[in-house]
Amino acid sequence: MADNSGLTGAPLGIAIAVISSFINGSTFVLQKKGILRSRDKGGAVRGHSCLAGCSYLTDVVWCSGTLCMIIGQVGNFLAYNLAPAVIVTPLGALGVLFGAVLASWILEERLNVLGKLGCIICCCGSVVLIIHAPKAVATSRQELEDGLSDPVFVTYILLVVLTLVALIVWVAPAHGTSNIMVYVAICSLLGSFTVPSSKGLGLVAPDVFGEGQSSVGTVALFLGLLGALAVSILIQFFFINKALECYSSNIFEAIYYVTFTSTVIFASALLFKEWMGLTVTDSFAMLCGLTTVCVGVILLRISQEAVITWKEKKEGKKTD
Repeated sequence: MADNSGLTGAPLGIAIAVISSFINGSTFVLQKKGILRSRDKGGAVRGHSCLAGCSYLTDVVWCSGTLCMIIGQVGNFLAYNLAPAVIVTPLGALGVLFGAVLASWILEERLNVLGKLGCIICCCGSVVLIIHAPKAVATSRQELEDGLSDPVFVTYILLVVLTLVALIVWVAPAHGTSNIMVYVAICSLLGSFTVPSSKGLGLVAPDVFGEGQSSVGTVALFLGLLGALAVSILIQFFFINKALECYSSNIFEAIYYVTFTSTVIFASALLFKEWMGLTVTDSFAMLCGLTTVCVGVILLRISQEAVITWKEKKEGKKTD
């Protein structure tokens, strides 16, 4: 008989996830609006708008966007610990679509046909990918500790850290303002720390704050997960705002959602050994979903430079 203990708080978790998605959808738009307002007040460097200083840090609209980000992240933390990630994560697509609508109203950003099509394809592909993704099975602190000490997961984390160092130290300063995928890659790879850390804190917290004496190892694990979560969120916060200084919030949010979700699925699968339960059908569906996502990202990337016009074919006048 299946164990349904993990679904006890699912309805509440889903409700929180939906609300958080709409809040997160407004985050990038409000922060982008704050950055633009600060430029209008003379905060930008003339001729180098995407290299502007941090004058937007005192803007009320930008601060409201930051507050929305904090509330949304807290909501995500609660949702991930009340409902399965396979249900919660696809709801993030609601935030992407809501952000696109809000950006067209507040920022007057317009996606062309390729951008809209790419956004829809990305969301559809991500939902397929997540629905067929392996389900989390870790239910205790011991299982979490076993996953964290697994050589495969440790190797993956080391590769992610080395990649992040290379991107932040060398690639971002040279190509960050000309290629949106640089900032997207940095923020997405950090998802390998944020969501697994959130899930881990949910598993360890009862042992730390419950009745009885907590072991030194348990407290150390809790503080380590909390530190990893805090550092990854702060770095994400910095580079998200760097990206919003240079690029459309519509395009950034759509690509970021796709790549972040894919990274989270992969990291969680390695940590909780979820690939063992995949069927052939799920494997094939995930491959199709990943392909769909890649096509959507390519369309979004192309839409940045493509100019599409609809013209009627002119016919010459017929002579009698």
